[in-house]
Amino acid sequence: MKAAWNVPPLLAVLLAGTSACSASSPTRAPWIDGLIAGFESKPVANPPHRIVQYRYHDKTVYYVPPSCCDRPSTLYDESGGVVCSPDGGLTGRGDGRCTDFAAKRSDEVLIWADPRGQ
Repeated sequence: MKAAWNVPPLLAVLLAGTSACSASSPTRAPWIDGLIAGFESKPVANPPHRIVQYRYHDKTVYYVPPSCCDRPSTLYDESGGVVCSPDGGLTGRGDGRCTDFAAKRSDEVLIWADPRGQ
């Protein structure tokens, strides 16, 4: 009977720990959620879309690699503005506005990858 009495407090501790973890989860910027919704509203790209966060020139940026043949990638700033196309496109070298992106980027964090392509 003592074992049955100890289960509810243990359950309460586990549930409290779970809610504390979810409350501290970081949230994405609304523009990123909009970008994801746009990707999800279309057929899966080949390769599947993903969003990767980096530090670039001391700023947080978000990189979306090219989705297919001869399409450029897109690099966004923190507020969702387009910075440049670092690679992809007809030449494979993007739009030429951030040619040092591959060499200068750091602190890679995968923000989202289309789960339909896995």
